[in-house]
Amino acid sequence: MLSDEHAAEDVAADALLAAWQHWDRVRAVDNPLAYVRRILVNMAMERIRHRARETTLLVRLELATTAGTNDPDSASAVDVRAALLRLPPRRRACLVLRHAFDLSEEAVAQILGVTVGTVKSQTSKALAQFKAEVGHGRALSRQLVPDDPAGRTGGRATGHA
Repeated sequence: MLSDEHAAEDVAADALLAAWQHWDRVRAVDNPLAYVRRILVNMAMERIRHRARETTLLVRLELATTAGTNDPDSASAVDVRAALLRLPPRRRACLVLRHAFDLSEEAVAQILGVTVGTVKSQTSKALAQFKAEVGHGRALSRQLVPDDPAGRTGGRATGHA
């Protein structure tokens, strides 16, 4: 099912562990072997779905980083794209989905299969790293993260006008 021997071994071990952890329930059914096989199939299918979500996400990220401007040779677009590509994949995914695609934290968490807290922390770290990557260019970071109505660009208000 998984077309990867190592992944199949991992799923088989996880299924056996799950069966052992819930042995009272497994032992009580008419056909325990069939029950464990169903656990195995369900875990394998979840692994396949997870891999498909990751592949879809990577395709979306690639499209977002390559099709973000009408002038692909503009220096700022090149800087923004390069800064995004230097981010670790999960941070880049959180940043792009939250700010380029304008998705909620909950939606991003569901897409990535992580908690909302993970989305918040990874987005925060990604934004800080992104801003550091593009240097002093506050205007460059606004291409990806526009100003909020209060006039801040993702950081704290300084009180200066």
